[in-house]
Amino acid sequence: MRFFIKKLGCPKNDVDGDYIAGKLIDEGHQLAGEGTDADVVIVNTCGFILPAKEESIAEILHYENLKRKKKIKRLYVTGCLSQRYGDQLLKDIKAVDGVFGLGQLDALAKAMSQSDRPQISAVDSPNNLDYLSGERRYVDHAYPYEYLKISEGCDRYCSYCTIPFIRGKYRSRPLDDIIKEARFLAREGKKEIILVSQEGTGYGRDFNDGSDIIKLLSTLQDIDGVEWIRLMYLHPEAMTDGLIDFMSNSAKVLNYFDIPLQHINDRILTEMNRQINRDRIEEILNRIRAASSLNIIRTSLIVGLPGETDEEYAELLDFVDEFEFDRLGVFKYSQEEGTRAANFDGQVPEEVKDERMDELMSLQQEIAFRKNIDLIGSFQKVIIDKIEDRTIAFGRTRGDCPDIDQNVIIKEENVQVGDILNAKIIMAEGYDLIASIR
Repeated sequence: MRFFIKKLGCPKNDVDGDYIAGKLIDEGHQLAGEGTDADVVIVNTCGFILPAKEESIAEILHYENLKRKKKIKRLYVTGCLSQRYGDQLLKDIKAVDGVFGLGQLDALAKAMSQSDRPQISAVDSPNNLDYLSGERRYVDHAYPYEYLKISEGCDRYCSYCTIPFIRGKYRSRPLDDIIKEARFLAREGKKEIILVSQEGTGYGRDFNDGSDIIKLLSTLQDIDGVEWIRLMYLHPEAMTDGLIDFMSNSAKVLNYFDIPLQHINDRILTEMNRQINRDRIEEILNRIRAASSLNIIRTSLIVGLPGETDEEYAELLDFVDEFEFDRLGVFKYSQEEGTRAANFDGQVPEEVKDERMDELMSLQQEIAFRKNIDLIGSFQKVIIDKIEDRTIAFGRTRGDCPDIDQNVIIKEENVQVGDILNAKIIMAEGYDLIASIR
């Protein structure tokens, strides 16, 4: 059968989707593109916060409509929303043929092979990582980078977060499995490997054998063909001087510090159960800046946690203004059932959360634009992600991650996807940079 996977949510979910595709292709099915004549659509959902859940439901309903019009034959739902609300989805959306929780690849493949179509629910504890098996995943050759999952789940239990309830306890993948997959990706032509998890700094702590993220990074950087290694999701509480120094000086591991801080006010951090305070955060950030002037720091922040006062928000705003992050994202607090924060007093009105998010993003925009102007005249290593009209190349610097950071645009005919170029920045247009290689 011909199938199409609609991917929603984060890169970790994308990796799961690639493993689904790899399994189904191994079973003899064919992967189709969006808008083509697929027999089966699999919606790989996100269920992290309310907007993500709403987007997932909207996509399911879209494909339900296509099924009712007989444009597709089957509709399956996988991912976080299935893991969290599987039975409810089957009950409420009659056209769904099956819901499959995290890692339920065998059950999905079995359903695809059946000629009849009884409604199927396959949701179980997500603690098994057997589906991550290195060379079983599908690889899209359109881009020179690929995401590689190094662990699953989380034990942090931040008061606003549902991940531990959806994806289970923190568990690291065996190092040999990760290396096997990274070598496979290198053979498939991937120049950049992006390591994803719920917490990159936590790698190996559940093994109790001395394994840690530095050992993993040290091993990965010896793989031929991999030029850039990007580590995502560094919990500030687990940052060490050793990791900072390693990332600041490695030839292949990028000096890109993705550290979700979420807030800076001590009371809010305590309410979030972030296990860190402002003084320690500032110590870590200053240590990173001191280690190398070339280090890039990205963070994410949450506004509107229940009880957040105007003064506590103002402290966050002033901190962003003073520190001038290289990259920054802002999210509104989402009241999620099952989390401790959902029951906190003082839920902040949506309009107040909107105002705070907009103000923070406007401030960061000014900072980002100014930093881009400062890059004019400098030379930057740029990896080419795609080419349009044979003459316009879109790439990224070492300090930019796909999908969330800015682009470098180069007008040049003799450039190929995957090239890593020494480009001169000649112009800044908002979040984008214009560069030349001549």
